[in-house]
Amino acid sequence: MNNSYKTVKSFSHDELVEKRSRFIGYCKPVTTEEEAVEFINKIKKEHWDARHNVYAYSLREGQVMRYSDDGEPSGTAGVPVLDVIRKSGIVDVVIVVTRYFGGVLLGTGGLVRAYSAAAKLGLEAAGIVNMSLCAECELSCSYNQYGKLNTLIMDKGGIVDNCDFADNVLLSFHIPADLVDSLRKEFADATAGEVNIEVKSEKYYEI
Repeated sequence: MNNSYKTVKSFSHDELVEKRSRFIGYCKPVTTEEEAVEFINKIKKEHWDARHNVYAYSLREGQVMRYSDDGEPSGTAGVPVLDVIRKSGIVDVVIVVTRYFGGVLLGTGGLVRAYSAAAKLGLEAAGIVNMSLCAECELSCSYNQYGKLNTLIMDKGGIVDNCDFADNVLLSFHIPADLVDSLRKEFADATAGEVNIEVKSEKYYEI
């Protein structure tokens, strides 16, 4: 299992006009094929009057990749959109490019360029983020230890999610999974072995 991957931050869209044809590139983060298909159908419903709603998506789970030319000449629409996704190294994403025909034929090369450009615009508008597998951790420490341990977590690239101040401080945080062991060692050195990190689960977080 990879400890990191790239995806898009949020739903977004952008558009261009090529020889009076309007191309709208929609992009959205998804994690399942069901989510991808639901989004494609939503765009198709919104743009029922468009000539084409071309799509492509790539999922991390199962390394699934799908595309559709939606009536455009084979290889001129869906494949270029999928190529934009592949070359960007992004997964868990769906792109739909809606085309309103402007009355001028673009030719094979023109279609490839226009669909590629619209897909890139949608992708850039959505924003690219790096996701890293993180350990979700807890620890209990004294008030005297809290400041030093909090600093150690942040210095290692960890993020403190919650602090519960009672008799002791119960601190919840997440940190890249491959840094847990070295953080344990630093905690042991800083507290003479008094404080232990408990890993509760693992989850991907934006870094």
